[in-house]
Amino acid sequence: MKRKANYPILPLILNRWSPRAMTGEEMSDEELMPLFEAARWSPSSYNNQPWRFIYAKRGTPAWKTFFDLMVEFNQSWTKNAAALVVVVSKKTFDHNQKPCRTHSFDTGSAWMALALEASHRGLVTHGMEGFDFAKAAKALHIPDDYQVEAMVAIGKKAPKESLPEEMQKKEEPSDRRPLKEIVMEGKFRA
Repeated sequence: MKRKANYPILPLILNRWSPRAMTGEEMSDEELMPLFEAARWSPSSYNNQPWRFIYAKRGTPAWKTFFDLMVEFNQSWTKNAAALVVVVSKKTFDHNQKPCRTHSFDTGSAWMALALEASHRGLVTHGMEGFDFAKAAKALHIPDDYQVEAMVAIGKKAPKESLPEEMQKKEEPSDRRPLKEIVMEGKFRA
């Protein structure tokens, strides 16, 4: 499928998607850390920067802990990822310890910056919710004032034929809802 925007936008945004096919090659810190650096510069309420990224690289002792958090379906393709990341957000402001209602929103902007940087570099990122959130919080020693948001697999792109046959059919950029379904002027409408 060839994606087509209704209005001119950056090709980087239009062409970013979430492949599952990864080579299984390891990534160096020089390849991985720029993705987190991109996330670092995201906007946030009161500049609180609530996002935290806890990761395990393939071939390290922590890999199994992260891998075992996921449902079987996600394990079937993330086994070829170079890194697994648990994305977490701080639920309170640093400056006054009061609740920050936009912590998830702000952390989502950081994830998008990471995904765009990866896409720009020809790397694969795939966010997911198919894992045990409570188990992640416990296994990774995440404090109560933080919320587990999502998990991300990062790797080097492989041909779709490296995936099980049923996944190969879905291994292409997906379309998006039309603007008339997601943008409303004046009031909400279903």
